[in-house]
Amino acid sequence: MYKNLVAALAAACCFSSPAFSQPATAPVAPPLKIGFVYVAPLADAGWVYQHDQGRKAVEAALGPRVQTTFVENVPEGADAERVIRDLAQQGNKLIFTPSFGYMEPTLKVAKDFPDVKFESITGYKTTPNVAAANARYYEGRYLAGVAAGRMTRTHVAGYVAGFPIPEVLQGINAFTLGMRSVDPKAQVKVVWLDVWFDPPKERDAAMALFNQDVDVIAFHTGSTAVMAAAQERGKMAVAYHSDMRKVAPDAQIVAVTHQWGGYYTQRARAVLDGSWKTGNLWGGVKEGMIRVGDFGPKVPKAVQDEVLARQKDIAAGKLQPFAAVAADVRDNEGHVEIARGSALTDEQILKMNWLVEGVQGRVAR
Repeated sequence: MYKNLVAALAAACCFSSPAFSQPATAPVAPPLKIGFVYVAPLADAGWVYQHDQGRKAVEAALGPRVQTTFVENVPEGADAERVIRDLAQQGNKLIFTPSFGYMEPTLKVAKDFPDVKFESITGYKTTPNVAAANARYYEGRYLAGVAAGRMTRTHVAGYVAGFPIPEVLQGINAFTLGMRSVDPKAQVKVVWLDVWFDPPKERDAAMALFNQDVDVIAFHTGSTAVMAAAQERGKMAVAYHSDMRKVAPDAQIVAVTHQWGGYYTQRARAVLDGSWKTGNLWGGVKEGMIRVGDFGPKVPKAVQDEVLARQKDIAAGKLQPFAAVAADVRDNEGHVEIARGSALTDEQILKMNWLVEGVQGRVAR
């Protein structure tokens, strides 16, 4: 009998009763790996900084469900293709490529990785696994032009620009239109750099413009060099991409900032829940992707209120920078580009290849 009891106990120790079994745990899904490619070094302000703020917003919103990584200072072209391909090979299932020159490398890599989702930021070509997105930067530029028009004393603004692509031309024209809406005598002098990021070259261009009666300056490049030059010379400047008062506390009159966190988080969520689809988004003030503010100490409250009121008008659809209300809008060679009572379509804005009246310079057609 004793032997039988021992055998029964031994059997009991080897087979768990259903009442005492541990509940099965669902396997934890691995985090979505997300890669970002940056065209310039990551600094504390500027184009790359704003996109990195977007990356951090994704991490804050989605926590352990995502794992992000980035590669900075990647030139457009062959290097970009190599880096994008490496990120795909490393298991990133969502890759953001925020620079116009990354568009073609992104498309090329995407063909070889159909299970990876790509987001071509500032690009315009799409495929089933490549979406495109951009912001209506020109809306913020128009508002900055209003501030510049109110603040200038020489009626001459400067503009340091990278390349004469439509996006940049939109910005120059909108800035000029905004400026001339409050200062009809305003002129804008443009310096082309043929590079997005070259701090010494950006600084030299700004200094040259300040020697030509320019007392307020804007730019479409990747560093804070123009802002620093304005601070050094005691001039006024419009910050771009992000708030740059840390660099130019006295020079900054307003900042046109890009807000990528909402879009990036939305797209990451879509991959996680399986609802991601390709598309081409062009969002602006209304969508929260562009914002003006961060006024400097020199800007009177009346000017601040005026600019913010016009920002609300743009968000509400009451104000369109590329609409001719009271008179025709002409280019700087005298041709009518927007007839009175009409406005440019998105297609026309996206193909812009002219400079508006008031801008000194030419663009090859």
